[in-house]
Amino acid sequence: MAATQGTRPMTLFDAAARAMSAQMVRMNAAASNLANAGTVASSAAGAYRPVRPVFAAVLDQTSGIASVAVRGVYQTGPGPVRTHDPNHPLADANGDVWGSGVDENTEMIEITDSARAYQNVVEALQTAKQLTLDTMRMKP
Repeated sequence: MAATQGTRPMTLFDAAARAMSAQMVRMNAAASNLANAGTVASSAAGAYRPVRPVFAAVLDQTSGIASVAVRGVYQTGPGPVRTHDPNHPLADANGDVWGSGVDENTEMIEITDSARAYQNVVEALQTAKQLTLDTMRMKP
């Protein structure tokens, strides 16, 4: 896939911005899953299902720099969990409620991993900035 910035080749800073954006999408999806971990519904169709982003590699033909693009955020993972609770206000005719299939431990790992990846990109940018400044300070 070609660069999306027009005719200008992609830079390290463009690739880093995309990487940081992708990690934020990943973190937001996991946070949404955590926020809905304890929710219940009156039917399996109405129960919350965990979401995950799908990414794709993007190669800029002009610069040769590869980056990432978010292709979408999709429902995935385990289906709703049925619990028999006839006294619950959302219980169906059989006395069942349907909870989300969110695994809170998995979501915490996802958030931690995406935060670390985001920080790694920040550190790479700091290194690139320092190298650029060092290069500009070089005496002929």
